[in-house]
Amino acid sequence: MARRQKKVLQQTARKLIAFTTPKSYVAEQFRTLRTNITFSSPDTDIRTMVVTSAAPSEGKSTTSANLAVVFAQEGKKVLLVDGDMRKPTTHYTFHMGNTIGLSSVLTRQATAEDAIRPTAVERLDLLTCGPIPPNPAELLASKSMDLLIKQLKEKYDLIVFDAPPVLSVTDGQIIANKCDGTVLVVNSGNTEKEMALKAKEAITASNSKIIGAVLNNYVLAKDSHYYQYYGSSE
Repeated sequence: MARRQKKVLQQTARKLIAFTTPKSYVAEQFRTLRTNITFSSPDTDIRTMVVTSAAPSEGKSTTSANLAVVFAQEGKKVLLVDGDMRKPTTHYTFHMGNTIGLSSVLTRQATAEDAIRPTAVERLDLLTCGPIPPNPAELLASKSMDLLIKQLKEKYDLIVFDAPPVLSVTDGQIIANKCDGTVLVVNSGNTEKEMALKAKEAITASNSKIIGAVLNNYVLAKDSHYYQYYGSSE
């Protein structure tokens, strides 16, 4: 039992580094991203945002979780929503059940109050995906989704959606169209330039504004000034 708990804590630490290791270099980069997003729209209050990528396994779910954490640490009341109703992962990241969630709310099987749960991070709540539905795109495009977002904005300062890759399915574009801005995650060394450009075009076509981009898995040289400043132990 103790070994399993240790493994869970190690997995959480890797995924929620902004929470478990707030003084690390990576956590600082998430805070920098938070600042850049805030400054990207000085005349507009960003209340809803989408985090997506061009293709699977680029780190968009880890990015959305840590981004939600740093905004909560700043003092905002934040809700992280798992909008990936094909391959949901946020319930694994926060080690919660997924018996009810977004799909349950949109199909009126549960209320938002029943489905939303607090996390270990102060001021951060989570709405998991819920049971995987047969029609994710239709649910996300529904009027029920519009009403839910309107309802949630009355309670939260910021809503962060973890969305599917925009080049894999239309779900990401649908959510992006309903939000104030989109953060695009690009995997360093793996994402082809053409794919990244197509993802950018898909987001623009959805009438969503790109408010940030993340270069994920970039290897920092040990002789860099940032590495020396923060120290190898972090």
